[in-house]
Amino acid sequence: MNYTTLPHTDIDVSKICLGTMTWGNQNTEEEGHEQMNYAVDQGINFFDTAELYSVPAHADRWGDTEKIIGSWFQKNGNRDKIVLASKIAGKAEMSKFIRTTGFTSDSIRNAVAGSLERLQTDYIDVYQLHWPERSTNYFGKRGYEHDVSDHWQDNIHEVLETLRDLIREGKIRHVGISNETPWGTMRFIMESKVHASLPRTITIQNPYNLLNRLFEVGLSEIAIREKVGLLAYSPLGFGTLTGKFMGGMRPATSRVVLYPQYSRYSGDTASKAIEKYHELAKEHGLSMAQMALAFVNTRPFVTSTIIGATSMEQLKQNIGSIDVALSDEVLQGIEDIHTMIPNPSP
Repeated sequence: MNYTTLPHTDIDVSKICLGTMTWGNQNTEEEGHEQMNYAVDQGINFFDTAELYSVPAHADRWGDTEKIIGSWFQKNGNRDKIVLASKIAGKAEMSKFIRTTGFTSDSIRNAVAGSLERLQTDYIDVYQLHWPERSTNYFGKRGYEHDVSDHWQDNIHEVLETLRDLIREGKIRHVGISNETPWGTMRFIMESKVHASLPRTITIQNPYNLLNRLFEVGLSEIAIREKVGLLAYSPLGFGTLTGKFMGGMRPATSRVVLYPQYSRYSGDTASKAIEKYHELAKEHGLSMAQMALAFVNTRPFVTSTIIGATSMEQLKQNIGSIDVALSDEVLQGIEDIHTMIPNPSP
């Protein structure tokens, strides 16, 4: 395993982060424990979760993933060996059964307390805002369109004050954002620069893969210059970059088949790009999944790549991508395809 350091900290994390969002729905508690055991054996020390998980969000399942991680900590007594990231859900229709108050101080404190209880731990290493409170472009929305009905009042200072107090209380260690835009990212960074007592945003968790490299347009420069590490999620585009949906195949247990709303990587243009990436991988004797993951792993603005799997076979292949080196010829081939079919999935 390769390791990197979370920006602005002395915390070393594995370059591959174990994603957990299927545990409690597509995966049982026993399967979640098996995945964690294997990941740790392979050198992974970084787990990512959220109070909203498992997915899709559901009133009867939210928080279940954190409970599975918590029972694993209790069973193994190894909380101190893991760097743990979790998230507070934003205000949205899909999270209304959790709370509706947005990122108020009471809401954040309630969320942290709930996560700590489910995770059976005293602290969370990186606490993230799952998506912005304001109306903006995330979750598959490509461009920003101003919503005049959105009456969000800029409360970023107050949010950071609450997170600062939670850090002082030892309940969280560091702060991250997720599904953010360049404006939002710089807004958080500048607030902590102007007010030295406020915590610095150290990570951003956004989608990044061969079908969606929009992070490179505005956020990659911020990530590098301001040292905000990308925790890249959906590096396989909901599994489409494994090739398992090519030729009209529809694996019955796949997320895209079980939950058709996860279709952002399944359009006609994306399918054309996937075919070309598959040809490139085949030409060089590579698994397309490992080629796709190796590409993400080696980007200079990526701190860790979040991989997820519903089977041990998938998990083993995904973790194995850390040992895949892409030649200059393969990297050029990826750029050629990207130039031809840029960002087909927002």
